[in-house]
Amino acid sequence: MFMPVGTRATVKGVTTPQLHEIGTQILLANTYHLFLRPGSDLIREAGGLHSFMNWDRPILTDSGGFQIFSLADTLKIDDDGVTFQSIIDGTRHTWTPEDNMAVQEDLGADIIMQLDQCPPYPAVQTAVETAVRRSAEWALRCKESHGRTDQALFGIVQGGVYPDLRAESVQRLTEIGFPGYGIGGYSVGEPHELMLESLPAVCDALPSDRPRYLMGVGNPTTMLRAIGAGVDMFDCVLPTRTARTGTAFSSEGRMNLKNAKYARDLGPLDPTCSCPTCTGYSRAYLRHLVQSKEMLASTLLSVHNLAFLLDLTVAAREAIEKDAYGSFLQAWLEGPGADDY
Repeated sequence: MFMPVGTRATVKGVTTPQLHEIGTQILLANTYHLFLRPGSDLIREAGGLHSFMNWDRPILTDSGGFQIFSLADTLKIDDDGVTFQSIIDGTRHTWTPEDNMAVQEDLGADIIMQLDQCPPYPAVQTAVETAVRRSAEWALRCKESHGRTDQALFGIVQGGVYPDLRAESVQRLTEIGFPGYGIGGYSVGEPHELMLESLPAVCDALPSDRPRYLMGVGNPTTMLRAIGAGVDMFDCVLPTRTARTGTAFSSEGRMNLKNAKYARDLGPLDPTCSCPTCTGYSRAYLRHLVQSKEMLASTLLSVHNLAFLLDLTVAAREAIEKDAYGSFLQAWLEGPGADDY
C-alpha cells in the first residue's frame, strides 16, 4: 500500500473527501513538525489527529527522527536521546525515546514509529555501527515505555549500505519483537540501485507475517521493484511535490504540463486513469491552470498523482494474489514509462 504524506496534518492542497474518493486507506503525519506546531498537547485536547484533521481512517506517524537528524548542524546526540533546535523559533528541545513515545501517544495515530538514529549517505562504517546499536537500544526503550494498546509500534531497521549492519539491525529488532518493521536509512542520497541490491536480504530476514515498510520511497518503478523484494508499505512526498511543479505521473512516464504540446490537447490527462482529475478535466485545461499559476492546478495534479500510486499498489496486490507478480513487474519495466521515473 501507498500512504499519502500529510506532514503537518494535511496532504497539501487535497481535502479529506478527495482522499476518500481516490481510495486512500491510510495517511502519514510527522511527529517532529506537529510537536513544534501546533503542539501535541493541543492535538490531544482536540481528540487526537483523526478528529483534529477530520480523517476517519488509519494514520501512521513517523517519529520525526529523520527530520531531526537532517538538522545536523544544530544537533546534539548521545545514548540517552537527542537535543535539537526548532526550525520555527530556534528554541531547543530534548527528546528521549520515552519523550517521543509520549508525544506520539498524544497524537493518537494507529501506527507509530520508534525514535531511531538515521545516518546520512555517505557515512563511514563506524558511524553507521553506532546508529544501529543506538537505534536498537532506543527501540527497546520505546517498546517498554509505550502504553497505548490501540497503537501498533513499529521498529526501524538501520544499517546504511552495509549488509552486515543491516543484518545486525534486523536481528536486534526481531529479538525485541514488533508488530511491523520500518526499513529506514534509505532514500537519504544513495543511488536507488545501491538500495535495491541490499533490500531483498533485509526483507528475507524480517518476519514474513509482519508488514515491511520502506520509508520515504514513492518512485513508481522503485516501488514495484521493492515490492518484488518483499516490501509492503510505502510513503513519499514525491507525488504531491511533483504535482506542484506542474508534472503528472502516467504509465507513459512523467508529463510536464508546461509543455506546449498540451496547449490544445482536449483529451484526458491519463486515458487509463479513472480519478476525478482524469475524468473531469482536459490536458489543455490543466496546462492553462499550470501556466496561470492557479492553485487548483496543484490540487488536481496532486489528486491524480496520488491516485496513480494508490492504483499502482492495488494492481501489484492483485498480481500477487494471482501469483503473477513476476510478469506484472516485467511488463512495467519493459513499458514506455519505467525509465522516466
